[in-house]
Amino acid sequence: MQLHSLKPADGATHKTKRIGRGEGSGHGGTATKGTKGQQARTGAKTKIGHEGGQMPIQRRMPKRGFFSPNRVEYKVFNLGQLDFLIEKYNITEFTPDILYVNGLVNRTDLIKILGNGEIKAKLTFKVNAVSAKAKEAIEAAGGKIELV
Repeated sequence: MQLHSLKPADGATHKTKRIGRGEGSGHGGTATKGTKGQQARTGAKTKIGHEGGQMPIQRRMPKRGFFSPNRVEYKVFNLGQLDFLIEKYNITEFTPDILYVNGLVNRTDLIKILGNGEIKAKLTFKVNAVSAKAKEAIEAAGGKIELV
């Protein structure tokens, strides 16, 4: 066996479908486009979501509630989780970069600390937001908070 003699196994490859090359090709006549209709015509293009007279799905579905385009979504950490994370990942400073390296957040995530639970560790926190209760608890434990 040589590199130049390699070829696919029998039946692994198929002949390409040559459309509109006469009746002998098996794809002549209507060139696999069916009979008449918008898609059979040359240069036929339809808009995304067009369903050919049927009511489009985006109009059939009910519209409920309200979606605010200005919503700010945070990746939330409670005080009760922090001691566990500090021990597990050996964190000395609570920053977005350290959390990203340890796979806890994505690069673009905003981080917020909430006050549910207790914290014993004395750390510096560089986060995007913090609740009032969490701020009190962190400062009582001897930590610092810097809003990024």
